[in-house]
Amino acid sequence: MNVDETNLPGLGRRKDFMTASGRRIGVVERREGQTELIVSAWDDPDTCQASIPLTTEEAATLGNLLGGQHLAMKLTEEHKDVPGIVTRQFSIAPDSPFQNQPMGKACIRTRCGVSIVAIMREGEVLPSPGPDVVLHSGDLLVAVGTQEGLDAAADILRRG
Repeated sequence: MNVDETNLPGLGRRKDFMTASGRRIGVVERREGQTELIVSAWDDPDTCQASIPLTTEEAATLGNLLGGQHLAMKLTEEHKDVPGIVTRQFSIAPDSPFQNQPMGKACIRTRCGVSIVAIMREGEVLPSPGPDVVLHSGDLLVAVGTQEGLDAAADILRRG
């Protein structure tokens, strides 16, 4: 994928790319630290069709969602020939009883036989997280297990 980077004098830097559907999407990283998600005209990257300002937390959450989706799809593909194994993503909500708690406190593997294989946080992947990793609001957990186990894990992460 070819990412175009453009300095925006006095403003910051734009990074964008052309999608297969012919749309230009990207981000503007402002010098002051703000981020905007942008959609530009396919034939003129300077013509912005949509701009969505994002807080730091929103930008990190969007990165987690997109990166987590890619990781989950890859794991699903790898497990397609293993009957009964499913990959799912769980987001840690601000009201989760496990927010700001070590992951091991949820006892996901012990209680429902599900393995958390990665955590997406602020656009970064934490592979094979241990029980001492503290969960934060917006974290995206990538889990592997049976359908029943994953349903139980979702309930645990929501309700405790």
